[in-house]
Amino acid sequence: MSYHVHDSAIVDDGAQIGANTRVWHFVHVCGGAQIGEGCSLGQNVFIGNKVTIGNNVKVQNNVSVYDNVHLEDDVFCGPSMVFTNVYNPRAFIERKTEYRDTLVKRGATLGANCTVVCGVTIGEYSLVGAGAVINKDVKPFALVVGVPAKQIGWISKYGEQLDLPLDGNGIATCEHTGEHYHLENGFVSIK
Repeated sequence: MSYHVHDSAIVDDGAQIGANTRVWHFVHVCGGAQIGEGCSLGQNVFIGNKVTIGNNVKVQNNVSVYDNVHLEDDVFCGPSMVFTNVYNPRAFIERKTEYRDTLVKRGATLGANCTVVCGVTIGEYSLVGAGAVINKDVKPFALVVGVPAKQIGWISKYGEQLDLPLDGNGIATCEHTGEHYHLENGFVSIK
């Protein structure tokens, strides 16, 4: 086995786990899960059957990644953040055929105790603040906070706020990496 599993963790037969991934205390990984290389699944994490997780993903303590949630490479899931997969759950109505896909794109950060309502896409390198509630798509490089979450700025790949307006056009340089960020027509890209 090229990955580490703590004695208290349960990894069901069929689960695919990449090299150098660490599965810590009281984790349960279901048999259909696909997890990449170099990941860390913190204490008390649950990974559902219809979940894909890329490389170098960090899932902190007390996070459940339910069916139809897909995390690309380098995603950070903060402690006790929440994913959902049914938009309108009722205990007395079976809705397993109504799961909505959630996609978290490369390099995004989901802050501690935030909630991601199913059916959204969270853009590359965006940052969701602690305690925020995401109920609509988040743009790449967006900084969003609040309940419901609203965009308050732009964030670099390095994780620092960029000096760019929310609307219009602009250019900013990350002081740590020297990368140039261009805001055009409401979207940020690196050029």
